Amino acid sequence: MVRDELYITVPNLFRCPISMDVMRSPVSLSTGVTYERTSIQHWLESGHDTCPATMQILQSKDFVPNLTLRRLINLWAQSHGPASPASPPSLSSQQLTSLVQYLETENEKFNQSLLHSLSKMVDFAKAGDENRKFLANFNGFVPAIVGVLNREGVEIEVLESVIRVLDLILPQNGVKEQLRQLLTKSNRNCLSSIRLLLQKGSLSSKIESARVLDSIALEAESKRLIAEKEGLLSVLNDLLSSETDQNLHGVVFSCLASVSVTRTVKAELVRFGLVRVITTTLLNPDTTIWLAEKCLKLLSTIATCAEGRSAISEEEKCAAAVAERLMKVSRSATEDGLAVLWSVCCMLGDKRARESVVRSNGAAKVLLVMQSGYGEGNFVRRMCGDLIKVLSVGLGLGLSYDTKTLHIMPC
Repeated sequence: MVRDELYITVPNLFRCPISMDVMRSPVSLSTGVTYERTSIQHWLESGHDTCPATMQILQSKDFVPNLTLRRLINLWAQSHGPASPASPPSLSSQQLTSLVQYLETENEKFNQSLLHSLSKMVDFAKAGDENRKFLANFNGFVPAIVGVLNREGVEIEVLESVIRVLDLILPQNGVKEQLRQLLTKSNRNCLSSIRLLLQKGSLSSKIESARVLDSIALEAESKRLIAEKEGLLSVLNDLLSSETDQNLHGVVFSCLASVSVTRTVKAELVRFGLVRVITTTLLNPDTTIWLAEKCLKLLSTIATCAEGRSAISEEEKCAAAVAERLMKVSRSATEDGLAVLWSVCCMLGDKRARESVVRSNGAAKVLLVMQSGYGEGNFVRRMCGDLIKVLSVGLGLGLSYDTKTLHIMPC
């Protein structure tokens, strides 16, 4: 592959700031920063409202193709090797029809011919957004490719190619809903195949598998199926200790947050020891903003159950780690952090957590959040007000503050 052959010499300008891969379909946000289309689509669809590189709040989530940079990348790739994004593999409707028909056959043994066909689809999908749109909209393609996941005894290399194709076409209109419907049909083996990939696949396959799971957790039924699949949550949790890649950790945190809709699931995550893992991640100075946001989202979800609040208060450095991240992440992630602090300091009323936040200068940070415009919503302002009261008055700090709608003096 081009990336492997030219890793040392590839210009930083040609790399996506999110994936760090050479961009094939570069697009620019309103902030002027350019990203790979699929990477920034995943970022925005995950609920972010900021530019990943600058953390500026986006006035518009629209992006435009950076054709000039794409031409430069193509010229550079042509001069550095035979594998060039300027000459992408072709796939006609007739060829794709044949491939779909082949995927739908009930062959018990999937041979190298199938692996070759799937590899061709992967290369085709990687070549550009139009190709991915072509695959996603082609009649019968998504059900056929998902059908491979439903079969037993499929070689892991084949499963890796299937999940890679699905991950590439996920941002296309209607794909996530199709996947969700196929998943929720009876007698489906998709989740078993995805679990196998999470256990034994390559690092990239693990990331893609977790991302697919996160993307199809759209409503209560699909969330339930994922959460109740035997061993799946445990496998996801194990990845946080067996792998060190931040991209993988981020998609795992995001997936776990998406499926944690019942108290039973949240309590299970607490038993896994996730609060300590999240705390360690937040305290790590090398943790990216993106990963910290995923941590705060999952922690705010866990904090909605009694077991989660107790675990957070018992983890000595957790509350302080959350307070330290306030306003260093996006608006929504800062609100997640506030919700965590409110849950343990106000709702649970834990003195240890309050003292930990105070020692980390958390009271001043909460006040700053309130006065900076982050807390424009009534609910957020109430959380900030409650926190200021318990952190200042409750501990006798003598801290006072004044805002447009609220004035508190120490008692």
